[in-house]
Amino acid sequence: MRLDGPVQEVAPTLLGAVLRAGDVAVRLTEVEAYAGESDPGSHAFRGRTPRTEVMIGPAGFAYVYFTYGMHWCINVVTGPDGVASAVLLRAGEVVDGLGLARERRPGVPDRELCRGPARLTKALAVDGAYGGTDLFDPSSPLTLSPGTAGGAVCTGPRVGVGGAGADMPWRYWLDGEPTVSVYRPAVPRRRR
Repeated sequence: MRLDGPVQEVAPTLLGAVLRAGDVAVRLTEVEAYAGESDPGSHAFRGRTPRTEVMIGPAGFAYVYFTYGMHWCINVVTGPDGVASAVLLRAGEVVDGLGLARERRPGVPDRELCRGPARLTKALAVDGAYGGTDLFDPSSPLTLSPGTAGGAVCTGPRVGVGGAGADMPWRYWLDGEPTVSVYRPAVPRRRR
């Protein structure tokens, strides 16, 4: 699996790949590309910070962050070393450890277990401790292995991204896959 190319080219190649954390594995069905300092939707748009340090490379590491004061999200760092870019893992299908994923998200239909980036991390029990993990080191607690998409790849705008990055068609998903999250455009924040 090659991750050192432009993020828009790498992102769709992650569809079908398998992300494993311990006894739970998820086949990726939806991802979003973020192109660092050239992308207004990226955390790295305003430059290097301690939070975005791992996004600057090398490729193949996990960029994990806390959002909205309650959810963890995971990205795969891509692109050449020294250039910030990452692919947000938005959704997937549990392919191993279904019982454990159900325990972590009780009362949720199987197709909803990882339908959205925060749900995916909850089903895998991924949190900030996984940030900076080498996803290709077999001894890592979090690994990524190649897979096949097995169907048509669709593209459209990213979820919840507003402003100059709103219309970039950098969200990729497997057509007809029931685990893909529902598209929601960004809602402008009102000033008080």
